Amino acid sequence: MVSNAIVMVTIILVINIVYVSLSTVRMILTLKGRRYIAAFVSMFEIVIYVLGLGLVLDNLNEIQNLIAYAIGFGIGVICGSMIEEKLALGYITVNVISSNPDISFTKQLRDKGYGVTSWYAYGMEGDRLSMQILTPRKYELRLYETIKQIDPKAFIIAYEPKQIYGGFWVKQVRKGRLMNPKKKAEEQKQQQVKTSEQEGQK
Repeated sequence: MVSNAIVMVTIILVINIVYVSLSTVRMILTLKGRRYIAAFVSMFEIVIYVLGLGLVLDNLNEIQNLIAYAIGFGIGVICGSMIEEKLALGYITVNVISSNPDISFTKQLRDKGYGVTSWYAYGMEGDRLSMQILTPRKYELRLYETIKQIDPKAFIIAYEPKQIYGGFWVKQVRKGRLMNPKKKAEEQKQQQVKTSEQEGQK
């Protein structure tokens, strides 16, 4: 009897962890505009949900099943958010303000493959260099480390853009140029050769 109760609690716990994890991922995919993938995930989500809820409803007199269901729900939320962090879908925009406008901030970031738009600004204590940087979320922490190496006192604000349209940088990312210096160098070399050939023909 005890072994059966333990098995039932374990099954309910695992089912609810999987269900809530899928639910969290599905919601995030929907917000990111991946509606078809989200719909596919939701089919598995609802099947698992019905199984887990059915087991609990059939054994409402067993308090341990309700506890397992509640604990599984909480753990599922944590697991779902961890999965989303690993997937790191979409892009992130980072606004940076440097107190030293003389630092070659923009050039160093562009050399590493980031898309940067910069302008001079004025703060309470003088001139500032303000930048807007676009990067895939999977490179977010690496970008923060790079910024801190260039200017440890830089002010950083990050947010996720809802939609991105146009611009050359997104095309570069999709071609795998960001964080791939060898590929970037090869393309620059090919471009230089092509330019030289065109000048020779003239």
